[in-house]
Amino acid sequence: MYDEVNNKVDVVGIGVSTIDMFTVVDAFPKTREVQKASNMVLDGGGPVATAMVTLAKLGAKTIMIDNLGDDWSGLLIAEDFKKYNVQTHCLEIFSEQTSSIANILVEKDTGIRAILYHPGSVPEIKDITKYTHIIQGAKVLHLNGRHLEASLAAIDIAKHAGVKISFDGGANRYNQNMRQIVPKVDICILAKEFAFAYTGETKIDRAGETLIKSGLELVGITDGINGSWVFDNDIGVFHQPAFKMDNVVDTTGCGDSYHGGFLYGILHNMSLKKCAEFASAVAALNTQALGGRKGLPSLKTVEMFLRNH
Repeated sequence: MYDEVNNKVDVVGIGVSTIDMFTVVDAFPKTREVQKASNMVLDGGGPVATAMVTLAKLGAKTIMIDNLGDDWSGLLIAEDFKKYNVQTHCLEIFSEQTSSIANILVEKDTGIRAILYHPGSVPEIKDITKYTHIIQGAKVLHLNGRHLEASLAAIDIAKHAGVKISFDGGANRYNQNMRQIVPKVDICILAKEFAFAYTGETKIDRAGETLIKSGLELVGITDGINGSWVFDNDIGVFHQPAFKMDNVVDTTGCGDSYHGGFLYGILHNMSLKKCAEFASAVAALNTQALGGRKGLPSLKTVEMFLRNH
């Protein structure tokens, strides 16, 4: 039986979890081309899911709310969460349904990715209220707009309980439905492409200013190797450069792990500049292995990295 008192978590995640097949190639294949892959691995994925794993690897208590099929991929997704100590009792398993799978091609020399995605057949989360006590007991609710109706209901639960709401606006995730979520969040970290689509601006500083003027308190805009920008009502704006890594194996999960690192900083009352620096270090270290999670660092590794940089 779930012990509500002793199992309160730091962060609750709502999103879609996947199993990712990573295939390393010399170059993306052309029509009818047969090419030998230099490496292939399976890893867990999904933006919110990987943020939860990142936080757990750093030592935070996290839980994932999602629906999975009872197929092989669903079983692997659940087992991967358990491996990283992400709580799984809010994963609902549907019989004779399939879970989400992604096939990710990674260029060997650049780490650039191409992604093929199959969403599976599991339904959206219908009733988030059965998890009300879990959301109310958390410090942060993290989501990206998947399971839209459930996410909107969870936001209302979190707001009434004084739980911070964190949003991940991914590069290819913008649609009009996101306008129902963004104005309600406390921590809004967006990929540059999402920020431009949402605001209609074409420059990062203008996009951030527009978002702050809309009423948001904290906005982050990420731009890969160009780093991230953080906008805040009190301290204004600052730029956090990305850490340069000599050997980038794979950039999958960098944005997701940035979110996890940033939220870890928030949980531990770091300054916003320290949050961004810490998040950038986590993301940089995650490029050192194939897969969105296999390179995720421990807290000790991040602290050592920052001492040397």
